[in-house]
Amino acid sequence: MIARKLHTILIDYLHQFPAVALLGARQAGKTTLAQSLTDSFPDCLYLDLESYHDRQKLTDPEAYLSQYENRLVILDEVPRLPEIFQPLRSLIDRGRRKGFKTARFLLLGSASGDLLRQSGESLAGRIAYLELPPFQALELPWEQQERLWVRGGFPDSFLATQDKQSLIWRQNLISTYLERDIPSYGARLPAETLRRL
Repeated sequence: MIARKLHTILIDYLHQFPAVALLGARQAGKTTLAQSLTDSFPDCLYLDLESYHDRQKLTDPEAYLSQYENRLVILDEVPRLPEIFQPLRSLIDRGRRKGFKTARFLLLGSASGDLLRQSGESLAGRIAYLELPPFQALELPWEQQERLWVRGGFPDSFLATQDKQSLIWRQNLISTYLERDIPSYGARLPAETLRRL
């Protein structure tokens, strides 16, 4: 695994704030970075909110998450459950009174306007934000810089075994972005027009 510069900063933020939102583009490595925290937080709980099973655990988020007051809870793809922010506020405030003041929740998602607005309104003063970019030049050895320029910094593209596989991955990411993500921001242009742009 390639060591990310943000790893140490993320741990510092978790030791300072009850909630940290790790934001970044799809497939930039947020989940991998979050799961690498097991050395610092060995008993953390990971929930993938794209999983129906994990979302079902949170039908009553306060009841379920109150069992884990003394553990870091990682909520991956948190935009899939926007109603979670109000219960998190209650859990954070209740935990503070019991002495659990930091490292309660790590929220993973893209930096969408809705996510920032919802978390900012509900968790103001309780949350810090970090943005994870794809691999950066300073995270890679000198001999891999040309590969970074050719393939880009998205982990699956950069680490592909062949240039052809990397290209196919990038083409599919662009299609998904143009057809699914851009329209969710309210853009009304056809995907093909955006692709040419």
